[in-house]
Amino acid sequence: MNFDTKNILVIGGSSGIGRGIAKCFSEKGANVCITGTKDSIDQYDEDLDEVIKSCHYRTLDLSNYNNIEELSLPFDSLDALICSQGIVAYKRKEFEMDTFKRVVDLNLNSIMASCTYFHKTLSKKKGSIVIIGSGASYKAVKGNPAYSASKGGLLTLIRTLADAWATDDIRVNGIAPGFVATKLTEVTYKNEKRYEDSLKRIPLGRWGTPEDMGQVACFLCSNESSYVTGQMITVDGGMGL
Repeated sequence: MNFDTKNILVIGGSSGIGRGIAKCFSEKGANVCITGTKDSIDQYDEDLDEVIKSCHYRTLDLSNYNNIEELSLPFDSLDALICSQGIVAYKRKEFEMDTFKRVVDLNLNSIMASCTYFHKTLSKKKGSIVIIGSGASYKAVKGNPAYSASKGGLLTLIRTLADAWATDDIRVNGIAPGFVATKLTEVTYKNEKRYEDSLKRIPLGRWGTPEDMGQVACFLCSNESSYVTGQMITVDGGMGL
């Protein structure tokens, strides 16, 4: 797959799965812009390789999803939009309405806002949208009603937008990752017992990487997937079998 001359926006590309996706697109020749909540990409304390440093960076906080209207892209056209923003709250905080709303606003509402904001721009380029869902798009996560509800909502949102925007030459798909080592999953992979127990549930015997998700995202935005839309692709090492 070659993305030379293609312009890609990865919302939430400053870390985690989004960063892995941004790296894959950039390595395949794309012109990539990533967003994060900090003022500069250099403020992220994680290891930053030269590929990520070479990407355009924009500060964007979608805890207020209307902020998408303030985003200024470094390019005039857009071939693909990747929505990888998301949060989770632990210790049963999601049963509190303020936290429930905060999680749903970012995980679901800001994605709808992002997709609609770039609809016309993507249509001009017969573009693609890839939304990062979760295994929680299909099953309950005990203790996390907001996360589960928002990720479940994305499954239907992907299908609805794919149906509605097919005539606008926009394809809409999603990725449902299994276990991937990011800040959102620290509660599991930094606990030795939980981590070992999780491996027993994965037929392929390992956690996924952000780059694993990146390769699938690239496929979903390539000509090779030109007949694929409205799908949530599960990438979990067989955990859901």
